[in-house]
Amino acid sequence: MIQITLPDASKREFPQAVTVAEVAASIGAGLAKAALGGKVDGKVVDTRYLIDKNSALAIITAKDPEGLDMIRHSTAHLLAHAVKDIFPDAQVTIGPVIENGFFYDFSYKRPFTPDDLVAIEKRMTELAAKDEPVTRRVLPRDEAVAHFNSIGEHYKAEIISSIPAGEDVSLYREGNFEDLCRGPHVPSTGKLKHFKLMKLAGAYWRGDHRNEMLQRVYGTAWATKDDLQQYLTQLEEAEKRDHRKLGKELDLFHIDDHAPGLVFWHPKGWTLWQGVEQYMRKVYQDNNYQEVKGPQVIDKTLWEKTGHWDKYRDNMFTTESEKREYALKPMNCPGHILIFKQGIKSYRDLPLRYGEFGQCHRNEPSGGLHGIMRVRGFTQDDGHIFCTEAQILKECVDYTTLLQKVYTDFGFKNIIYKVATRPDARIGSDESWDKAEHALMESLRASGCDFEIAPGDGAFYGPKIEYTLKDAIGRQWQCGTMQVDFSMPERLDAEYVGEDGARHRPVMLHRAIVGSLERFIGILIEEHAGALPTWLSPTQVSVLNITDSQAEYAKKVAKTLQNQGLRVNLDLRNEKITYKIREHSMQKLPYILVIGDKEMAAESVAVRARGNKDLGVMSLEAFARQIVSDIAQKA
Repeated sequence: MIQITLPDASKREFPQAVTVAEVAASIGAGLAKAALGGKVDGKVVDTRYLIDKNSALAIITAKDPEGLDMIRHSTAHLLAHAVKDIFPDAQVTIGPVIENGFFYDFSYKRPFTPDDLVAIEKRMTELAAKDEPVTRRVLPRDEAVAHFNSIGEHYKAEIISSIPAGEDVSLYREGNFEDLCRGPHVPSTGKLKHFKLMKLAGAYWRGDHRNEMLQRVYGTAWATKDDLQQYLTQLEEAEKRDHRKLGKELDLFHIDDHAPGLVFWHPKGWTLWQGVEQYMRKVYQDNNYQEVKGPQVIDKTLWEKTGHWDKYRDNMFTTESEKREYALKPMNCPGHILIFKQGIKSYRDLPLRYGEFGQCHRNEPSGGLHGIMRVRGFTQDDGHIFCTEAQILKECVDYTTLLQKVYTDFGFKNIIYKVATRPDARIGSDESWDKAEHALMESLRASGCDFEIAPGDGAFYGPKIEYTLKDAIGRQWQCGTMQVDFSMPERLDAEYVGEDGARHRPVMLHRAIVGSLERFIGILIEEHAGALPTWLSPTQVSVLNITDSQAEYAKKVAKTLQNQGLRVNLDLRNEKITYKIREHSMQKLPYILVIGDKEMAAESVAVRARGNKDLGVMSLEAFARQIVSDIAQKA
């Protein structure tokens, strides 16, 4: 008798070994039809998996994350099946699941074309409609090598040859196509209905440039038609919002091969940068942070003490002078401890908060660089709080409240909170970890935040809160952080004099709200699709005249607004007013003021707001009040 325990703790008994599919059928016809696989004692398996002992079982459907992975994995095989049908001479290599989809690499005598992609996707749809069963068999390694060599699939044979001798490998078949795979897979191709091939790329075999260039086909697959359409719509919207494209169109910045991974800020872009930096500087001032500035280049002995030289050296830019080795700083924390150590600190000085707009450099691989989102040189709104263990809770509560206000001001309404707890390899006492983790969780509860736990994801020196932004089209960006650090004050011998007159180690809280300013500005550009809120917009208002006769009045309007601290562009070109309006609208300006003879006579302005909204004619004073109100409210 086999006893199966289901997720609701109910039990079912069967007289003999039973498959996952049979258990699903015993529960109900609907579940049997929806079943893609099962989780047997925590292991994900096919529906044909035979359970021959008492086990816990959860039926996996398309609604489960594991089910979606199975759909994507199986669709990769469907892609390979279609390619082999259309191009019999192509050889298949590997086809893993990736975020939001899958890819498969092929060896073929010529590059695939976009027309090929259309034909392959059509053939995939035809194969899926056949609803062919997906079956599994197991072969000894050497037999599998011989099998794939015999059918001309030499890449598969090479992969299997790297497996230790004596081991078995599993193969999955659908129709006339069979592929090496660990599995599991969906029961039949008919389960694969909502997919799309996305793009073509080249990829070297085994990632080695000395090997053959393969053809990589990327695709996406989803559980429902709506999910697929939502994803495709999000991609389309993301393309419109791409900060690299908008950065060029709005003349904000550029990246140049003369300085890979570094940003050339144009006047408008630097105005935006300053808007973010000056806002954050005010945040420092209003919350009792003392702004400091550390050097860019520091002797390697400091990085050896902190552990960075051993663990992070490959990502550091190094140099030498007078037989001493130095590194450009990849982070600001050690410098802040050296500042803390100057002079004797008392418990009365704590908490002591330092803030720095610290420029850091990290030697990121060129393949990982991405516009201003992933760069080699960046500036952080980096803050460090030196406090006692008893002060951690209050500091974290205050910080979360502050972070929420900052993100709201920048237009972000959805924040995801995660607490990363102690890893197996760590320093510090369990008592200290208990206090730190408790303080982080309690700080989020006190701030009214729901949060999830990421067990073991904390740093070796302490736990942390990760603050993730969810943008206007549903993408997530991990930005803010609050980390509790027992290690660095110990390594660099930081201390304060306690109430008892003895020397004590401070706790160091690492915190950043926007993180890298470059990356955050990229996120801002994409969040607002380039139409930045009035308070951040590099140009807040453009003044346009219709004919030369209004030029002097237009200059007066522009000067009046500039004197009120507004960023104004004056366009007196001898062009048609419709052309000028269209051109300035393309720059996504908050306001355009049009001045003709009637407006000049009445000492007024015709106001157009972003989005081609005609707000009518108003006095200059009334418009000034409106735009100043927008700025004050961060509208």
